[in-house]
Amino acid sequence: MSQPSHSPQRAQQQARGASSNGLYYPYRTPYGTLTIRVEQGSVTNIALGDVSFEGKKRPTELASTTATQIQEYLAGKRQSFSVPFAPQGSPFQQSVWRAVSQIPYGQTRTCADIASSIQRPDSFRAVGSAVRHNPLVMVIPAHRVVDTAGKPLGSGREARVKGALLRLEQKTLRGAEG
Repeated sequence: MSQPSHSPQRAQQQARGASSNGLYYPYRTPYGTLTIRVEQGSVTNIALGDVSFEGKKRPTELASTTATQIQEYLAGKRQSFSVPFAPQGSPFQQSVWRAVSQIPYGQTRTCADIASSIQRPDSFRAVGSAVRHNPLVMVIPAHRVVDTAGKPLGSGREARVKGALLRLEQKTLRGAEG
């Protein structure tokens, strides 16, 4: 049953700058534009490019904070993120994304490694699909998942950005060691 437009919950959402459909806004980075979508106090999507999501195109404090943290990450000053995230997906996708989120900064794993870590060793193809459907670019570090030859998954711009992010992390780690 839907909430009437004058409900206390609706007023709280409007006061926080959120709607039932969420808000999204594009932000520029050295790697191109990223669009960040926020709904109900959590980041639900981060996508490469100026993407239209369901909801209104309007910046929020949470999206701006997320964009700032991404800029810090891209500058080599941050290795993790501290804003609330709520990626939407199936239970299997959620388990894959949790496992991908556990890959240490600057390191890589294959789909077979992830499949084993979630106790589904024969599901490496489905793992690859879940990785490719990652709704939170950079935050769920799908760029750390590589094929058996050590190359980032995907093709075109997506693979180039993933490769650049992985090189950035590895360079940052080498700089910290030296």
